[in-house]
Amino acid sequence: MRDYVIFTDSGCDLSPELLASWGVSHESLVFRFDGEEKEYQNGEMEIGAFYNKMREGGVAKTAAVNKETFVLAFRKFLEAEKDVLYIGFSSGLSTTYNSARLAAIELQEEFPDRKILTVDTLAASAGEGLLVYLAKEKKAEGASIEECAAYLESIRLNMCHWFTVDDLVYLKRGGRVSPTAAFFGNALGIKPVMHVDNEGHLVNVLKVRGRRTAITTMADKLGETALDIEHGKIYISHGDCLADAEYLASVLEEKFGCTVDLITDVGAVIGAHSGPGTLALFFLGNER
Repeated sequence: MRDYVIFTDSGCDLSPELLASWGVSHESLVFRFDGEEKEYQNGEMEIGAFYNKMREGGVAKTAAVNKETFVLAFRKFLEAEKDVLYIGFSSGLSTTYNSARLAAIELQEEFPDRKILTVDTLAASAGEGLLVYLAKEKKAEGASIEECAAYLESIRLNMCHWFTVDDLVYLKRGGRVSPTAAFFGNALGIKPVMHVDNEGHLVNVLKVRGRRTAITTMADKLGETALDIEHGKIYISHGDCLADAEYLASVLEEKFGCTVDLITDVGAVIGAHSGPGTLALFFLGNER
């Protein structure tokens, strides 16, 4: 079997160290704060400092990975006679995947004997990260690049994303909720319970009163739809609210006897749009 490398982007919200330990390469989306010239890659600013800056009123703007960056990154593997499987951030949330797709088309002409496959996960944060993990496991089992890509495409719409935010002002900035809804929602303690739909977009599903209710509602969604509660992988990501992430993990264990496999940070690029206090749950279910 021809050797291939799994490649992703920082939209997966997994640390570079963890990805490297899996043999997975990546490129980073970038961000900067309004009024500042410095541009950061995801992870270059300590995550607590990033969220504190947001709490103090800082507004972060993000940018996708461009085609030229992917061309340079993919080329070095192709020149080393390795094929490339890119597993990308949802095209419904970022142009990053399309940049990689265009880079693959360009490089295929330059390297006609190599394979460059791209998979749009239609996923975000640790939902994308969990698909990357499942891909590296599939590769370790001996799957070819085509088999691995087909596997991901067969399960990507089973990747459940359930999340809530603590302050609606950040979703208001991104046009996800209206200014009126954000004002009254915050005043009344209304918390949205959202997910990522089959097109890879954020969708508001429920509105509940209070943070703890939102967390238990998310846990209940796992109980309702998970394909394998006992053995299925479960990831949680959080925007500088580790105590809430640990509470969600304890609720899942108490209610369903399941163990969370990974708790990770919501990185700055996604956190710029969802804000501090974002809490998200990911698992494979019978539907999104």
